[in-house]
Amino acid sequence: MTACQGSDEESQLFDTLLVHFPVSGVETPLFFPPLVAFCVSLFTSMAGISGAFLLLPFQMSVLGYTAPSVSATNFLYNVISTPGGIYGYVRAGRMAWNLAGILTAGLVPGILLGYYLRVLYLPDPAVFKAFVGLVLTILGVRLLFSGRTTGNSGSAKFSDGGRSALAFPRWPVFLAAMGVGVGAGVYGIGGGAVMAPFCVAVCGLPVHRLAGAVLFATLVSSLAGVAFYSLVPVRGMVWPPDWALGALLGMGGLLGTYLGARAQRYVPARWIRLILGLLVLSLALRYLVPFLLG
Repeated sequence: MTACQGSDEESQLFDTLLVHFPVSGVETPLFFPPLVAFCVSLFTSMAGISGAFLLLPFQMSVLGYTAPSVSATNFLYNVISTPGGIYGYVRAGRMAWNLAGILTAGLVPGILLGYYLRVLYLPDPAVFKAFVGLVLTILGVRLLFSGRTTGNSGSAKFSDGGRSALAFPRWPVFLAAMGVGVGAGVYGIGGGAVMAPFCVAVCGLPVHRLAGAVLFATLVSSLAGVAFYSLVPVRGMVWPPDWALGALLGMGGLLGTYLGARAQRYVPARWIRLILGLLVLSLALRYLVPFLLG
């Protein structure tokens, strides 16, 4: 067999693996979305983050999916992927239910407002990418800032069944969660990607103690996000997710978040925050620089 024949056969094999998603128009090998979601969520879930903040740029830049429904698809990824990590933290006795409740109560109404802003004022992909870059910049700075703190000043106590209940300032966390929810509703994330570094950097909570609570709040707020984008019309239109693509991403994320929750205890928190911060800032520059120069 000649090299040319071998190349043709590899090309034909690759073509047979391509799947077309009619809702989003994405065409990609079947294994690619869940593989990327698995790799991202395996690491980010150690910090209580589902990885949706990285998967949105992946969908927009790599898969070419830029319609408003990409935010809903990102929410769907969260809905499917986060239960794996939540189960892992509950099983390990590291779920702070009181923090989870406050975060959820603040994020959900904010996401509804963010949905309206996304559809009414940020439908243009170029403008939306600039907004994404701004969100990622804030997030990256927060992650790097929290990486310089000890993250141990948040006191923790244990309730029945080994569940961890963290002591924290409730109203500041609630109000911050509501504000973050607005941006999360626009961006298509559950809000945990911003609330996790906020809780560490501002409230002094240790990342190993809050991760499960942030993932739980991400699950509930993302359920709300899918419902808002699918059922609440704006100017007579709704923007439901690409269910097939979101499910494919979610299946990879489900395994990744579970394994990340199990592996978290072996990875120093400062390394988790530092690497995430640098990665997020590099993505932010990719979106902001072309917009500023263009």
